[in-house]
Amino acid sequence: MAGRRPVEEVFAARRDARRLLVVPQRREALERIVLHATNLRIPVVEVEGGTLTALAGFDGHQGVAIVVSPRAYASLDDILARAIERGEAPFVLALDSLEDPQNFGTLLRSAEAASVHGVIFPTRRQAPLSPAAVKASAGAVEHLLLCPVDDLAGALADLHARGLRIAGAEAGAPLTAREADLRGPLAIVVGSEGQGLGPAVRRRCDLLVRIPLRGAIDSLNAAVAGSILLFEAVAQRDERGGPPPPRAETSEISVAPENTEASPPAKKRVRASKKAAEPSPKRRTRKPKAVPGQASTNGVGAAGDHLEGAEELLPGGPGGGGAD
Repeated sequence: MAGRRPVEEVFAARRDARRLLVVPQRREALERIVLHATNLRIPVVEVEGGTLTALAGFDGHQGVAIVVSPRAYASLDDILARAIERGEAPFVLALDSLEDPQNFGTLLRSAEAASVHGVIFPTRRQAPLSPAAVKASAGAVEHLLLCPVDDLAGALADLHARGLRIAGAEAGAPLTAREADLRGPLAIVVGSEGQGLGPAVRRRCDLLVRIPLRGAIDSLNAAVAGSILLFEAVAQRDERGGPPPPRAETSEISVAPENTEASPPAKKRVRASKKAAEPSPKRRTRKPKAVPGQASTNGVGAAGDHLEGAEELLPGGPGGGGAD
């Protein structure tokens, strides 16, 4: 895992790290990362820039890399379980044989930003999850459920059987992304840069959507097109598929049972009002200011209202005498 942001995301995800590799000439600029690794008791090893480039497989490592334990991949069940855990309709990104690690990493970054529940991709004829792809994802891979599958078309059929609709991205599709309904349980499939969707994957799609283009260029980069579709689905799920606004009476009903102190006074007021309706020759109206030593009715009047100064008439109160 090479690059400042991927290394920081490894720390944030608390992934098991074995050692931090730093180019000596860049150590001062990377002091915060080095200090963090030292606090976590991760060994810090200085290596030359050329050696780090050879280890990472690309030269955009920014002078730092981290060696981590093998990644634990997820299954389709894990992805659907995360959707249930969040209380959301399943939202999956499927990648059909991307060839460019940069596009692979960029789509993983967009997927994490769109809060998808998981990403599935084939184990063969697919750009590997290399340090370059991880760097392009800005460390988003540390927060995603990644599910490599041997048969992508079969995995999509499995998702369809579990209630997900499969939406494929294709330039000649009859519907635009805005015209299509992308709410509910959904898997968005992005094809490879040159060939697009494979025949077997296309047959598994419930609908095909396109992005309308206005300029002279008749196609988009695969990562850009996939990102646009992801956030079009996010917008539709937020605007059209969100929970209904709470009714005004809902909060009153939910609060009333929890307010345990409100119930007894309400009962007292009912009894007091019934008692007030019955004629009583001994009942009399109290004056605003109580006379010391006068009998008390617990500070409640005929209509159940608290009388001013009634606390002075309670047993043991000022001017009320003792309770014996």
